[in-house]
Amino acid sequence: MLAKVMAVCRSEEKGTRKEIVSEGILREDYGLIGDAHADCCTHRQVSLLAIESINKMRRLGFEVGSGDFAENLTTEGIDLVSLPIGTEISTGDKVILEISQIGKKCHSGCAIFRQTGKCIMPKEGVFAKVIRGGVIRSGDTISIKH
Repeated sequence: MLAKVMAVCRSEEKGTRKEIVSEGILREDYGLIGDAHADCCTHRQVSLLAIESINKMRRLGFEVGSGDFAENLTTEGIDLVSLPIGTEISTGDKVILEISQIGKKCHSGCAIFRQTGKCIMPKEGVFAKVIRGGVIRSGDTISIKH
């Protein structure tokens, strides 16, 4: 299966679900323009979560989708959590992201945790720095740079 971006998501406030947008602009060493989590001074500029992880929650009976776990990019066909820190992935025509963190400590105030009592971001969410920015859209292919 070809790895691809399933959705691009952003929100103006931290700790909330993100809304799906048709495309986004990733700025080098910053993140997704217009997203509350974008910041030049962090290694967690962009968050990624696989649709396969979201589907696990759906199978448990939760009605969740892209952006509900506050991820910027929902992916398909790539095992994000198996990528070593420092791995570079490319998407779109020129975007390069560097995996900077696997998982995170979940704060109890996150919207999805309050609704379901469970969150997959702590174990299955991945964070990245933007090495080279550009436009990103749903349907863009993802490849691991070697």
